[in-house]
Amino acid sequence: MSVELKGRLIQKLQKESGEGRNGRWEKQQFVIETQEQYPKKICIVCWGDKISMLDNLSEGDQLNVSVNIESREFNSRWYTDVRAWRIERVAGEDPPPGELPGDFGNELPPPEMEAGDTTDDLPF
Repeated sequence: MSVELKGRLIQKLQKESGEGRNGRWEKQQFVIETQEQYPKKICIVCWGDKISMLDNLSEGDQLNVSVNIESREFNSRWYTDVRAWRIERVAGEDPPPGELPGDFGNELPPPEMEAGDTTDDLPF
């Protein structure tokens, strides 16, 4: 089953690797939070060469993530895998305050004074 999820990247977990019967494996998980009336956190995994899709992403980025969802049984227990196969940063989103160069968020920048200017415009 292939699904597209939209949300904000809230965490990138550490890469994991190991050795299995089919050779070496590597994965990295990340968490997005959906932008719904009742937001949900979803942990998604990238395997192998798909890990590089996370390299240029930062927490707070708005994403569209295409995933495959699959469940499997092992020892009478069921496990569900949400595996990313495409990640796109949403274009046109305004970055949060404080993330642009020279952006002071809700704070006002300090007033600029010319060198040697000691006059004060205040009447008192």
